[in-house]
Amino acid sequence: MSAAAQPPALPVTFRPTVTRIVLLTVGAVLVVVLTAIGLLLENLSPGEQASFILTGLLFFAGLALFSRPKVVADEAGVTVVNLITTRRLEWAEVLRVNLRPGDAWVHLDLADGTSLPAMGIQVGVAKARAIDDARALRVLAEHRGTGGGTA
Repeated sequence: MSAAAQPPALPVTFRPTVTRIVLLTVGAVLVVVLTAIGLLLENLSPGEQASFILTGLLFFAGLALFSRPKVVADEAGVTVVNLITTRRLEWAEVLRVNLRPGDAWVHLDLADGTSLPAMGIQVGVAKARAIDDARALRVLAEHRGTGGGTA
């Protein structure tokens, strides 16, 4: 590792910010539009109007779930928050940080022989940022744990 590859200050949170903004904005717009449609259509019963509003809220909840992923690194280790799971890892458990060409997001090779997707660093619409974030996480893993890796 070169002297220029210094780890970022801790704690640090990696998340796909642009994707998150788009998903939450689209979700909010859907709630507003479906609520307006439900309330403006005069032929609908109160139950039907409520179903329009509920549908908008369900869409928002689904999109909010997709905006949840993040990776939080601190002095003790890393917390990987994916769509429905959260996993806390000590630095020694992270052997390698991988973001290979064609990968949608980072994968962490773990000491137990498994691989954990870290969806908080995803290529999506911000490829350069994902590569920079993967490198920063790799440097942290190299400085704090047993790992090395490719980004």
